[in-house]
Amino acid sequence: MKAFLCSLSNSKYPILFLLILGCIISCKSNKNVEKEEWIALFNGKDLTGWDIKISGLDLNDNYKETFVVEDSMLRISYDNYKSFDNKFGHIYYNKPFSYYKLSFDYRFTGEQTKGGAHWNVRNSGIMLHSQSAASNEYHQNFPVSVELQLLGGLSDAKDRPTANVCTPGTAVVMGDTINYKHCISSGSKTYFGDQWVHAEAVVMGGESMIFIVEKDTVFQFKSPQIGVTKPNTYYKGENWENWGMTTELWSNKAGDIIPEGYIALQAESHPIDFKNIKLLDLCGCMDKKAKNYKSYYVKDKPDSCIY
Repeated sequence: MKAFLCSLSNSKYPILFLLILGCIISCKSNKNVEKEEWIALFNGKDLTGWDIKISGLDLNDNYKETFVVEDSMLRISYDNYKSFDNKFGHIYYNKPFSYYKLSFDYRFTGEQTKGGAHWNVRNSGIMLHSQSAASNEYHQNFPVSVELQLLGGLSDAKDRPTANVCTPGTAVVMGDTINYKHCISSGSKTYFGDQWVHAEAVVMGGESMIFIVEKDTVFQFKSPQIGVTKPNTYYKGENWENWGMTTELWSNKAGDIIPEGYIALQAESHPIDFKNIKLLDLCGCMDKKAKNYKSYYVKDKPDSCIY
């Protein structure tokens, strides 16, 4: 390339030389602007940046080392348990996000812990737009959130899709209708055994969410919102009180769109490993004159601009 440019610069076509040189500089500049700056939520070494809340325990009490780091994986382990004993737990990244892409790999391992419910065999999830760890009530089993539910295939070989949506204390819109069903199945294939599965979520604030598994878009919905606390014509009722969630705290928020929240990994009796947990923030400076402008931002954050 250098030799080619040298020959052009010494040739009788100086304008052509300048045009090509300008194009190269422009392309390099555009390449820098387009580079996606992914954030590693999990550093692969320890639990820095994460908060733990397990039902019936204090904030950041990592009961029986439920959440451990091993071989660059964040593992949900029950090696030290004799029985699950309803110790529903979640580990929360300590910063909320609104518009973003989330990418991660997961795999189910081993056998379910004794005492876990039958529906929790090879069952876990990623909670999106969640309330914070600190705002959970002491005996709360699940945060008010939108769950990207993760399921693994069972020995009966029946279809069991993953990347479904479950809605503890929330509801979503399918098409033009609010769907009050607690869990809604995706269109994914079933993943058996202990294989790693790659999944992604594209979260557009309070507008919509898309779930992707192994590059296949398997689920999408709109308007994540706080659910109603009392049964109605379309809604038979959630287990708010059974899950340790006080309805009085949420009843006046029913129908409110959830524009942002925390990301949490779920622990509900079956061992599961996570790795490569990273996020592309889609909120940022959208002024092309700024040094930190990125063309992939979809939500403007003017106060973040650097000139």
